[in-house]
Amino acid sequence: MRTSVLKKLINNKKEKIHLTLIDPDKTSVEDAKNIAINAAKAGSTALLIGGSLGIYEPHLSRLVKKTKESGLPVILFPGNINGLTSNADAVLFMLLLNSDDPYYVGGVQAQAAPIILRMGLEVIPTTYIIIGHGGAAGYIGKARPIPYERGDIAAAYALAGAMLGTKVIYLEAGSGAPSPIPSSTISLVRKALDQAEYDGILLVGGGITEPEVARDLIKAGADGIVNGTIVEKDPLSLYKMVRSIKTVKSTRMP
Repeated sequence: MRTSVLKKLINNKKEKIHLTLIDPDKTSVEDAKNIAINAAKAGSTALLIGGSLGIYEPHLSRLVKKTKESGLPVILFPGNINGLTSNADAVLFMLLLNSDDPYYVGGVQAQAAPIILRMGLEVIPTTYIIIGHGGAAGYIGKARPIPYERGDIAAAYALAGAMLGTKVIYLEAGSGAPSPIPSSTISLVRKALDQAEYDGILLVGGGITEPEVARDLIKAGADGIVNGTIVEKDPLSLYKMVRSIKTVKSTRMP
């Protein structure tokens, strides 16, 4: 029987979660396989596969199949229905909570649900919140990105996601963001989630290019970080990122 991917993530909260993001539009099958193998060696918890533009399902399916050779769980991070394949282990079933387009907060989920059921993918209910720069995900998803410094607004959205029952809160600055989400914002979000006794996972991604920044985000209250662009440019950075967050001692109960 296959072990639950969500359970694996939750079990890794105390030791901190690191997800390596691979964009199929920018990555060949062979390069994706090499990134996945490096991610496994570096100690990454799982792989995220997805992007906002140019996802071609046959290529996606081949790429996912190859990355599974690394032994890491493969989680789909779909920008739309074309980001689904039965070759993966699980899928982030996301609500883009601060989108102005109803399609991303109900429409696409209704279209995708029967397909995901037939594919037999494990579903990980996720609140997706675009912060600051937003990148392609923010533009395509018609989000109103929350200003970097407005941690109170981010906290309110995260709290709504927790109350909706999602198991992951994912704060995203966007792929290749010029700067990451500030630690002060993460602290406010963490405080709100703790007050609500939220037992899920708080992930942070976008613009995290330095190990010190990753460590600060974990210290501020994130349970894990997502690295994508930096991994594509500098594979060795993956090892530094993972080491930097694994050395942070948890002050919270898992």
